[in-house]
Amino acid sequence: MHLKVLLASLSLHAWPSTPNNATVLYLKEGASDQFMMQESNAVQPKRCVVTGGAGFIGSHLVERLLTDGHAVTVLDNFSSGHRKNLQSLSSNSKLKICQVDIAEYEQIKEHFVEIDWVFHLAALADIVPSIEQPLSYHRSNVDGTISVLEAARQTGVKRFIYAASSSCYGLATEFPTPETAAIKTEYPYALTKYLAECYVLHWNQVYKLPCISLRLINVYGPRARTTGSYGAVFGVFLAQKLAGRPYTVVGDGNQTRDFTFVSDVVQAFIQAAQSELSGEIFNVGSGGTYSINKLIALLGGDKVHIPKRPGEPDCTFACISKISKALGWQPQVGFEEGVAKMLEHIDDWREAPVWDEKSIDIATRQWFEHLGESKGSETPHSKHKILCTEEALCSATSSEEHKDCK
Repeated sequence: MHLKVLLASLSLHAWPSTPNNATVLYLKEGASDQFMMQESNAVQPKRCVVTGGAGFIGSHLVERLLTDGHAVTVLDNFSSGHRKNLQSLSSNSKLKICQVDIAEYEQIKEHFVEIDWVFHLAALADIVPSIEQPLSYHRSNVDGTISVLEAARQTGVKRFIYAASSSCYGLATEFPTPETAAIKTEYPYALTKYLAECYVLHWNQVYKLPCISLRLINVYGPRARTTGSYGAVFGVFLAQKLAGRPYTVVGDGNQTRDFTFVSDVVQAFIQAAQSELSGEIFNVGSGGTYSINKLIALLGGDKVHIPKRPGEPDCTFACISKISKALGWQPQVGFEEGVAKMLEHIDDWREAPVWDEKSIDIATRQWFEHLGESKGSETPHSKHKILCTEEALCSATSSEEHKDCK
């Protein structure tokens, strides 16, 4: 086909998995999509370290970095990450996988020599285990972060991007929740992730290490964890759907979550690394908030209700105007599309534990014991009587202060 005819038939689209300033042109030929990329202004290949690169988000980030032509060293102890998440990439000569404990500085420092970008995602997650094992969580999430920071500092790393957690906002009272909202950590996981963020920003302030902290919120997508403790709603619900069991809905199901698809999160990491900003904190969210009842409607199936748990918010909804303005980042995957993608990969949860009312009750007893309100006292969240439903996202959304957060 002559170039003149080809260009006349092309439609121009944004392609989120390409470097900034790269031009992508799509054309339809039969059932396949092809694209041509103009590389003249593309980002030059970088040498990257991804801690926790065998995990859910980390493996997607590794895949993206390799696709973009970068070299990647994965540091993971495989306590929660899985080698199978990287199996399809194992033949790539630009990928190096190292099984190490990031808290052991002497073990990891050699891997940071001549590295351009560090993406620090390694951490222990989940609420209940953090209540039961606070020392392990501090060692992994805080001590591990200091170790990675110091390795990056000593070797002159050019960019350091930290995967922080929006759990630092606790029972937020301001929606959409900006980065300036009060910090109210409700359990050790949230505390350790926030303390690690403080260290990241401190290394930027004192040692001038170019750091950005991304506060992630309700991330979901293929490869989300299928084993381990009771936790994220998608993994629980998809396993229940495969087993023909009812969905276990906490409370009335009207609580909403800012479900953010993993490819959008990966794009935020890439744009943060490509930027020249440092010492900044950015929320990374979907731009909306969606009820658990809506999720069930999209998945299809019956449900049962279990008691509402202390320390859990009625709404999570991050303001993303700051990252949008500073980095030009915007989420691309809508909630309905994201749920459809999860259903396409539902077999990933075929071997996952199937939770029911009894097993959840046993798994969350420590949660109620340590985070429960005494003598039925009113929570700070209920005092504010926050309305956060799908029809009225949050009462604050209409305010002038948050007009850019919608």
